[in-house]
Amino acid sequence: MGELFGTDGVRGEVNQFLNVEMAFKLGKAGAYYLTEGCSEAKILVGKDTRVSGDLLEAALVAGISSLGVDVIKLGVVPTPAVAYLTAQEDVIAGIMISASHNPVQDNGIKFFNQAGFKLTDEQEGEIEDIYFNQVDQLPLAAGDRTGQVTGDYQLVNDYLNHLKGTVSCDFSKLKVVVDCANGAAYQLTPQLLSELGAEVIAINDQPTGYNINQDCGSTYPEVIKEAVIKYEADLGIAHDGDADRLIAVDGEGKLVDGDYIMTICGRYLLDKGELARNTLVVTKYSNLGLHQAIKEENGQVEVTKNGDRYVLAKMREAGYNLGGEKSGHIIFSDYNTTGDGLLTALQLIEVIVDSGRSLAELREQMSAFPQLLVNVEVDNKAWEENQKIKEVITDVEEFLGADGRIFVRASGTEPVIRVMVEGQDKEELERLANQVAEVIKEELN
Repeated sequence: MGELFGTDGVRGEVNQFLNVEMAFKLGKAGAYYLTEGCSEAKILVGKDTRVSGDLLEAALVAGISSLGVDVIKLGVVPTPAVAYLTAQEDVIAGIMISASHNPVQDNGIKFFNQAGFKLTDEQEGEIEDIYFNQVDQLPLAAGDRTGQVTGDYQLVNDYLNHLKGTVSCDFSKLKVVVDCANGAAYQLTPQLLSELGAEVIAINDQPTGYNINQDCGSTYPEVIKEAVIKYEADLGIAHDGDADRLIAVDGEGKLVDGDYIMTICGRYLLDKGELARNTLVVTKYSNLGLHQAIKEENGQVEVTKNGDRYVLAKMREAGYNLGGEKSGHIIFSDYNTTGDGLLTALQLIEVIVDSGRSLAELREQMSAFPQLLVNVEVDNKAWEENQKIKEVITDVEEFLGADGRIFVRASGTEPVIRVMVEGQDKEELERLANQVAEVIKEELN
């Protein structure tokens, strides 16, 4: 990661880190790099429902069009819609303005290449180099050669039609609660499921610009749990602010996170002979119970470092078609180039309908090991070379042995060190996680 780009684009508090000047320069630098200096090109731009979206969009678009590059604004759309449409339309790149699951005061900018894939670390590094060293010297398009800015807010219908074509079952026997997180999919997911026949109850679908992710969505699963019980629904699904992730809740109110969803869909595809190379790709944070459940069906699990971009890189490298993260970023690469919460919802519901089993029954396919995540706020995230922190981690690893794991990493988007422990005894895990957290607090604050 560089000075600007983190694990998922450029992200930070608006006008404290990510300001109008930065957005303008990123528009110029990104457009110059992605179009290779050729002004005969178009770039798609989408955004979520944050109040700062208009502000950053105006600056970003001004930077792009100042180089003579045309811009097509998509309006409020999910991140995966930008990825899909970039790959389908006659454009050179796509850009999404969103901070995903972060609170409203944050926003972000992420780039997609012409094929709809997020940029690599190396490509983002090239944009950073232009941003810091060349952006003020880039040739501007004078007079009538500036880029044209238009809006095509109906393009998203092509994305919805594509999603509907990925399933063949009728959803008419299901009642589904959808927590839209007051985010980018606040209209689309309820519309999509209704058109496929489901009875839909939408909650947190009234964005004000200020309430995105506010005590709702995939990061607040208690909300969807309560709603499913209240409305006696068959299941509930919850997005984050830009709808690139999904978590679910079964009819009994039990959480079905990304690991459960990948287990359910992975075993379904294994049974149909449609899981490429019989392999599921996950990060090291996925539960050991997932590994067991896939192996029970003679499948295999590939493990990458944390981040959906690394999952996708492994999938593309080896030709796999399903992978994702516990958080609900799940990639069905037969249908899209990035994590897609709307697509994931359809694939999960199709398994329910086609199998004739409830989500509660399907959830039993995986027995999760107890897993505990502790977030430690720090002033300095450079923990890797700290001897005391390394020693306490080694002690915990030796204690857990083959019956558990510990992972420690710095957040790419927050001033936080994440400590995750997994094993057989939940009380023991709490003791171990707190032991490591205390050392981190002492050493890094």
